[in-house]
Amino acid sequence: MGTMAAMNPQTELRVRTLSIHVVTWNVASAAPPPDLSDLLQLNNLNLNLDVYVIGLQEMNCGIMSLLSDTAFEDPWSSFFMDVLSPLSFVKVSSVRMQGLLLLIFAKYQHLPFIQILSTKSTPTGLFGYWGNKGGVKIFLKFYGYYVSIVNCHLPPHVANNDQRLEHFDRILEMQNFEAQDVPNILDHDLILWFGDMNFRIEDFGLHFVRESIKNRCYSDLWEKDQLSIAKRHDPLLREFQEGPLLFPPTYKFDKNSSNYDTSEKKRKPAWTDRILWRLKRQPQAAIHTPTLSAPHFTLFLRSYVSHMLYSVSDHKPVTSTFDLELKPLVSAPLITLLPESPCTAESDMLISYSLTADFLSSPWDWIGLYKVGLRHINDYVSYVWVRDNQVSFSDGLNQVYIDISDIRETEDQFLLFYYSNNLHSVVGISTPFKIQPRSFLAEGPLDEAQPQI
Repeated sequence: MGTMAAMNPQTELRVRTLSIHVVTWNVASAAPPPDLSDLLQLNNLNLNLDVYVIGLQEMNCGIMSLLSDTAFEDPWSSFFMDVLSPLSFVKVSSVRMQGLLLLIFAKYQHLPFIQILSTKSTPTGLFGYWGNKGGVKIFLKFYGYYVSIVNCHLPPHVANNDQRLEHFDRILEMQNFEAQDVPNILDHDLILWFGDMNFRIEDFGLHFVRESIKNRCYSDLWEKDQLSIAKRHDPLLREFQEGPLLFPPTYKFDKNSSNYDTSEKKRKPAWTDRILWRLKRQPQAAIHTPTLSAPHFTLFLRSYVSHMLYSVSDHKPVTSTFDLELKPLVSAPLITLLPESPCTAESDMLISYSLTADFLSSPWDWIGLYKVGLRHINDYVSYVWVRDNQVSFSDGLNQVYIDISDIRETEDQFLLFYYSNNLHSVVGISTPFKIQPRSFLAEGPLDEAQPQI
């Protein structure tokens, strides 16, 4: 499930199962705690994850923090990359709007089958323009299917439920992509929508809610949960599914404890942090069964839990793990990369690559050389612009040289990625390989513009 073999036409109809782990956490301006193994399920031997989707709210967004995070990676992104890159996960895309951050990581084998179509921020805060509330979205194609991923932070307080629902609708309306050949968001194969939605528990008093939580009697509280009530009355919201709330409300806690709010305000606990999903309606489906998916694209919920051991915030994080079963609509990468074999480490390495007939190359396409364990696409140790350095081509087979004179003797394994400027995505990867030892040349600075994503 986690490792991908190349598929030929005879196997392209085979159903694949990919595991996706979704995280939502209002971190209340806190720095990452030292150990996030439980949050990321790193010690769960029954999981073989393919994709991480991570949404944070209320990251530190003071002016100095934002300036620092613009120049460098923010602490949370760096932390997740440090933890996940040794496990072969690469940061595929990210989008930030003030305190909202959305990250996608995938096993590197999946990169040629992930195309980032757009990232978008929708502010709904003060006067409808301030980004402390709203949503951030990443829109992509995953093995040929349209997927939208939205991380949101909706208005607080029990009395503002109508405003919350209005903001939910506004974020949804603003997510459509302008290209003519891209369907409306409601026609996307999958929408993952999560975040600090701030829905509260109506009617019941503080004492009743806390006693119900203490006795793990959640059913009465479910009936008065504002999101559950809204789904009973709103046909569109009803199309978004959610797992059972079998965990205690995740807000509001005293920081650095597992005690619900003991301040003077004594806010009533609530399930503010939620993870929803929606599968595309099928044309033949009846109006009362809107969440039926195509037989070749099905989502199964494996877990929906909170992680009570983390106490750096007044919210507890919530995660869902899904199994996505699909028949790939794209069965082969657009580019096939082959380093010279055996790879003898002279100052240049010869790379052969072939293109599919429908691939439109660009003068700004480039091939990057990476060590296995890279954090993101800009982590190359060398690169080459394919048009500028092409040495031969015939019958769809192209060859270029890439400079490896700066690479020291190492037992590390390497990868080649082909990046398409037109598609803004990796469209081909090599298998891992080693560069044989040699007498290494002196370092020399690269004097041309380096590609950055």
